[in-house]
Amino acid sequence: MNALLEPRPRRRRMTMADVEPVAAIEAAAYAHPWSRGNFVDSLAAGYLAEVLASPRDGLLGYFVAMPVVDELHLLNLTVAPAWQGRGLGRALLDAVEAHGRALGLVALWLEVRQSNLRARGLYGRRGFVEVGRRPGYYPAAAGRREDAIVMRCLLPPDADAATGSDTDALD
Repeated sequence: MNALLEPRPRRRRMTMADVEPVAAIEAAAYAHPWSRGNFVDSLAAGYLAEVLASPRDGLLGYFVAMPVVDELHLLNLTVAPAWQGRGLGRALLDAVEAHGRALGLVALWLEVRQSNLRARGLYGRRGFVEVGRRPGYYPAAAGRREDAIVMRCLLPPDADAATGSDTDALD
């Protein structure tokens, strides 16, 4: 049997050249997406930002996280809609957590839309707990606002945390 093995998606640091395709994924994934400027500002500020890319399929997802004192705040984690449900969100979250542990940070924080049950389920399965609510945090349809659920996960030290940009994304 002669089978061609396709290269696995790889994580790498997000660059300015990625901003347009990242913004396109963001617009496809959300009714109220981050702007191109949000990504440019995040890169300029030096936040942790990586993309998950496939040589054949291009960008599949990304994350942006901001270290603050002894914690890491996950600002955005998105998988392109066509690639959702394949474990890529889990792989990106693994990478965020590994970065936090490698930096010696004690907790990972995030906000998620109250209505985003899929993401809330992923975070809950990964040990995040709801610690608060931000009323009206997110824009919603017809000029309304939606609450954010604030979640936290403790990051125990891990001497084996792998944060290399050449790490396989899928198990």
